[in-house]
Amino acid sequence: MARPKPIETAAPAMPRLALVDALRGVAILAMVAYHFAWDLSYYRLIATDVTTHPAWVLLQRSILSSFLLLVGVSLVLGHGKGVRWPRFWRRQAVILAAALAVTAGTYWMFPEYFVFFGILHAIALFSLLALPFLRLNPWLVLAATALFLVPPLFLSAPLFSAKPLAWIGFWTIVPETTDIVPVFPWFGVVLLGLATTRLALASPLETRLATWQVGGPLSKGLVLCGRWSLFIYLLHQPILLGAITLASQWQSPVLQPEVLSRTESFVRSCKSSCATNGGAAAYCEAYCACALGQVEDSNLWDLIETPGAEQDEAVGSITRLCAAMAE
Repeated sequence: MARPKPIETAAPAMPRLALVDALRGVAILAMVAYHFAWDLSYYRLIATDVTTHPAWVLLQRSILSSFLLLVGVSLVLGHGKGVRWPRFWRRQAVILAAALAVTAGTYWMFPEYFVFFGILHAIALFSLLALPFLRLNPWLVLAATALFLVPPLFLSAPLFSAKPLAWIGFWTIVPETTDIVPVFPWFGVVLLGLATTRLALASPLETRLATWQVGGPLSKGLVLCGRWSLFIYLLHQPILLGAITLASQWQSPVLQPEVLSRTESFVRSCKSSCATNGGAAAYCEAYCACALGQVEDSNLWDLIETPGAEQDEAVGSITRLCAAMAE
């Protein structure tokens, strides 16, 4: 009996598109600008909190979306005619090594908010998950896109707020990290880039994309930045943080609310509420220490931070116990 002929997957890659590199260059420069503002905010050198200000949040999500769209585009250009496994695994190894470096670096600098599943971790995983979609009908891929983009709009559970499951999505409280890119909804953005690229390459638009030429210095600079985007990503934050750390030595912080940990915020809010209700300082100290102990010992953080009947019951129980113990 004749053996089945193996499927050929080592097809040549499509020509590299300068336009894609230029768009990636725009995205990486925008990310550098965002991180510069984030660093200034973290060191309280500007009054704006870029993590909550609507315009900065919109910019951050737009930058993230552009990177993930380009992941889908690049997968089609590099492997759309057949997965070139050696090149694919080399790229995966580089990205994973860079992701681990980011995790180690952020754990050293921000141990409470270190990056455990950021943009590079996501790109590595999403690139692998997207491979089965490369040969599917692009309209089916677009349908699959909705399966990732839509559910997070109305599904959530406290279980996914914990770090071991936060990479999936569906959290009720954003995990304590400086960067997280969960599978839901962001893998859907990769699939969107993949599907639209397949459709574009099957249309007259392919000729225009292939013939786009690099013009002046600006375009050439963007293309260069796009081709070295990973290198820029890894180096820009250490350089920015080093420069800002030096600058902050002689620049007084602006009047900006202090960034508190979850525990500090709880205790401060508790003491303020206790004092407002007429409690003496010693009483409030004992009462809030008791309340914090109850929350931490019973791991009630998600419950007390989620409004509802269960929260009211938990808070009432803690209040009655700690009021008796503090007297």
